[in-house]
Amino acid sequence: MRFLFVMDPADRMLPDKDTSFAFMRGAQARGHQCLHAEPAQLMNYGADVRALARPIRVSDQAPHVTLGPPEVTELAGLEAVFIRKDPPFDPAYAHLTQQLDLVKARTLLINDPQGLRDANEKLFAFHFVEHMPRSLVCSDPERILEFVRSVGDRAVLKPLDGAGGTGVVTLTTGDRNARALADLLTREGRELALVQEFLPGVVAGDKRVLMLDGQPLGAILRVPRADDFRANIHVGGDARPTDLTAAEDRLVRDVGQRLSAHGLWFVGLDLIGEKLIEVNVTSPTGIQQLSRFVGRPVEEEVIAWVERKLAG
Repeated sequence: MRFLFVMDPADRMLPDKDTSFAFMRGAQARGHQCLHAEPAQLMNYGADVRALARPIRVSDQAPHVTLGPPEVTELAGLEAVFIRKDPPFDPAYAHLTQQLDLVKARTLLINDPQGLRDANEKLFAFHFVEHMPRSLVCSDPERILEFVRSVGDRAVLKPLDGAGGTGVVTLTTGDRNARALADLLTREGRELALVQEFLPGVVAGDKRVLMLDGQPLGAILRVPRADDFRANIHVGGDARPTDLTAAEDRLVRDVGQRLSAHGLWFVGLDLIGEKLIEVNVTSPTGIQQLSRFVGRPVEEEVIAWVERKLAG
């Protein structure tokens, strides 16, 4: 089979951390060919979507990435397209999903482009509000500060379109920076932001649960640095092995049933203290760390699922 990875430049992949790298490695191990293209290299002639794609091979040994010459490739002639462009979800990302809408009846897209548009990684969690901590989305700095007071004088404020912990801050009643931070993240009341009650369990870490077609593949614990409350690996969090509690297992299976209905096949759920924090759908990470902890190449389970999905 031939799989196209639509993503950021290939030379940015970290061979020991990047999930896209692992997917390519897993596809190669099962005898498939991988292609690479950046979003700007897609074009559509009428309803025929094509990409200026390059064959790509990855290796755990240097050189880690080898790219062949570019060739115009018809997406409908491929078995699957992995949409692995990192956030932010900006106009260019929205245009990419609209182009890919044209071929989703003819090739498997991971994840479904409409699902990607529907599922803002912060707002989509509100479909599962029964599993969330107390949360508010608004653009009014005064309401945000009032919310902080109502949940025990400490909360976490996040931009809606950030990723990897970028822009995430804590707000504390009485802190002279609190009002300035609320103004900053809402652009003085012009943009929405998410504020959630602070969960003390974050000190021990958050759990990234990787989901495949609504079922958990496994989880890793991301522990923040001593000088930061954010546990994201991108900002220095340390990955450790973990298991799901009974309550967490019920939570992820409940959420998983609704993910598949949106064509969100490969998803990362973030949990703190048995509460759902975010639903990561654009380019979830963590599969390399999970594979090392469980002692098997979990990425090959994803590729095997693609094979079964295509076989019908």
